[in-house]
Amino acid sequence: MTHSFDKSKLPSRHVSVGPERAPHRSYYYAMGLTEEEIARPFVGIASAGNDSAPCNTTLNAQADVCRDGVNAAGGMPRRFNTITVTDGIAMGHQGMKSSLVSREVIADSVELSVRGHCYDALVGFAGCDKSLPGMMMAMLRLNVPSIFVYGGSILPGHYGGKDVTVVDVFEAVGQHAAGNCPLKDLIALEKVACPGHGACGGQFTANTMACVGEAIGLSLPNSNMVPAPYQTRAEIATAAGAQVMELLARNIRPRDICTREAFENAARVVAATGGSTNGALHLPAMASEAGIEFDLFDVAEMFKSTPYIADLKPGGRYVAKDMHEAGGVYMLMKTMLANGLLHGNCMTVTGKTLGENIDEVTWNPDQKVIYDVKTPLSPTGGVVGLKGSLAPDGAIVKVAGMARLQFTGPAQVFDCEEDCFAAVEARQIKEGSVIVIRYEGPKGGPGMREMLSTTAALYGQGMGESVALITDGRFSGGTRGFCIGHVGPEAADGGPIALVEDGDIIAIDAEAGTIDLLVEDAVLAERRKAWQPRTNDYQSGALWRYAQNVGPASKGALTHPGAKAERHVYADI
Repeated sequence: MTHSFDKSKLPSRHVSVGPERAPHRSYYYAMGLTEEEIARPFVGIASAGNDSAPCNTTLNAQADVCRDGVNAAGGMPRRFNTITVTDGIAMGHQGMKSSLVSREVIADSVELSVRGHCYDALVGFAGCDKSLPGMMMAMLRLNVPSIFVYGGSILPGHYGGKDVTVVDVFEAVGQHAAGNCPLKDLIALEKVACPGHGACGGQFTANTMACVGEAIGLSLPNSNMVPAPYQTRAEIATAAGAQVMELLARNIRPRDICTREAFENAARVVAATGGSTNGALHLPAMASEAGIEFDLFDVAEMFKSTPYIADLKPGGRYVAKDMHEAGGVYMLMKTMLANGLLHGNCMTVTGKTLGENIDEVTWNPDQKVIYDVKTPLSPTGGVVGLKGSLAPDGAIVKVAGMARLQFTGPAQVFDCEEDCFAAVEARQIKEGSVIVIRYEGPKGGPGMREMLSTTAALYGQGMGESVALITDGRFSGGTRGFCIGHVGPEAADGGPIALVEDGDIIAIDAEAGTIDLLVEDAVLAERRKAWQPRTNDYQSGALWRYAQNVGPASKGALTHPGAKAERHVYADI
């Protein structure tokens, strides 16, 4: 459907309307646009496509197809790109410090491109970890009619008669170090684990945030679990281009969609799918862009009362392709809404409410991936918030697939991931210990690295169930085991984690939601007197700038005040 638009009320009038904009229009003529095309609304199509990793390699092609939908619906598409940092390649070395920082760079760069060129609407394509929340943060910040499109997941690899993902390769590294995986087998596995284009296939961070895109209403229904190689991805891209013009005609904006109730829906879907703990970092950051207070404890409150119902890797058996074939995110939300776990009145990019969209879905009792809420895998969510004397500002743990929910043991303390990984490789980690990796928080790292290389190596050595791991950094969505991240306050701010010493007893109870350092207050007071802030190795450049601005993980590791401090909204310029 093609609408007529009054450009005098749209941002693009500043670059295309009136005699004083003749110089601006001359650039558009240089790019081959006609007078009629310049008179249309301008739609930014942001792509995080690149050759850095398979997560991103199809995004530019999908974004190009999106142009057809925009054109057919009466808009003028203007494609541009932003960066990504791919966690799977950045993992286990200093490059991971760039990962979370890239979320802010992505949001900022999309904002600046839209502001600078005065685009009226936005379709964003992302495929890898931080690019998903970064793109959605930009949409909420700008508040122009927007649709988020996930590039799709990779198909599973096959090895030894079973489906495998990149996490199997990380864990095989640990098996090799333990002498249980010959080098030839490791090499054979690495060559087949990732068979083509798309993001990591399990319910890791990318697929978790892709589910969030649908649950929160910014993505078209059942669009994000379609694997990257499937031809239907082109149809989804075209549909997004057409539908964003409908949103522009009806003036339905991201902040109309992403209400407090919508964030609660998204948090519940993270928990129900056993999703990445990074969801508890990205949802507060997205909420801030909409002027909504929704911190780690708000997320954890939703997690606490949400059953775990999607049998997805790393804690379960299936991958995103299987979830798509089972009916996708909306099949999951069908049973959740029917059992009172979702707010059905939230608006979505279809122009209908979430409940109206779900009404169009028929529950499939024959699929094996998504359980009915009445018969869950476990009665509480796959992700749990913790709080206690070791983490007064909170922490997060993924319990999906875990049999053991309590752990008490002596600390083995490391001041960076490299030191801990070296100890794992040297078989110096003791069974029953609580491994502490600190000075890896947003400010102290800087950049709040993920620890998948270390946790996967522990699992590969058969130690995954016999130790716990605590950090003020993060864990990959691919991590499994008793691994607690986002401990706050972080060590760089003098949080209790900075005062832990080898041998201190730490008690964790994921059922009760507690994490405590069992050391006398008087002893901790003496240690605090002796504690001195540390200087990291990044005293210039992007990581230095990030460390100066970043806030606590419990609030989303924000670098600016958010919508609450706004004096204008871009969409209304």
